[in-house]
Amino acid sequence: MSAADILPFVRAWVRNPLRVAAVAPSGPAISSLMTQEITADTGPVLELGPGTGVFTRALLKRGVRQQDLTLVEYGSEFIPLLQRRFPGARVLWMDAAWLRRDRLFDGAPVGAIVSGLGLLIMPPEKVTTILHGAFGYLRAGGAFYQITYGPRCPVADAILDRLDLQASCIGQTFLNLPPASVYRISRRHTYA
Repeated sequence: MSAADILPFVRAWVRNPLRVAAVAPSGPAISSLMTQEITADTGPVLELGPGTGVFTRALLKRGVRQQDLTLVEYGSEFIPLLQRRFPGARVLWMDAAWLRRDRLFDGAPVGAIVSGLGLLIMPPEKVTTILHGAFGYLRAGGAFYQITYGPRCPVADAILDRLDLQASCIGQTFLNLPPASVYRISRRHTYA
C-alpha cells in the first residue's frame, strides 16, 4: 500500500466513515486473494467501490485489460484519482444501488464482479438491490467477489435465498488491516 493511496483514503474516511467502511486501504495480501480466480480470459470485470484502485491494480496484474474494466465509485473524491490512474478503464461516479436502473451494458457480458463495498453496514434492502443489479450483468458461470472484515459472509442467508445465490469463503488473511476474508457469491442454478 503506497502513501499515494493512504492520504485520499484517510480524507474520505474522515468525511464519511460509514461510506468508506474500512480504516485503511486494502493491502497486497487481500488484493491477491480477491483477484486470484480472475484472469484475462474472464472477460470484462465490473468493480464496485474501487476507492483508490488497490483491487484494480491487482486485476491488471492478473492480466485484465484496462478497457475491460468498469469501475463504479460513489465517493466523488476518488473519481479523479481513478481516472488518472486507469485512463483506459470506464470510471463511473454512481451509487452501486443504481446498477439495475442505469443500464451499463447490453446483456450480461461481465465475467466477474469485484466488490469493496461495505455491505455489512448497509440496510438489507440496499444489499439486495445491489446484488440484483450486479447479477443482471453477470454471465452464466460468473462470480461476485466480496471483501469483508466480519466473521461470516456479509450477505444474509435470507438475501442469498431470495436471489437464488450461494456464498463460499475462498480465503482470509491476517496480513491486512483489519484482517479480512473474501467470499465468492454465485448463482445456485446456471440458466442458459
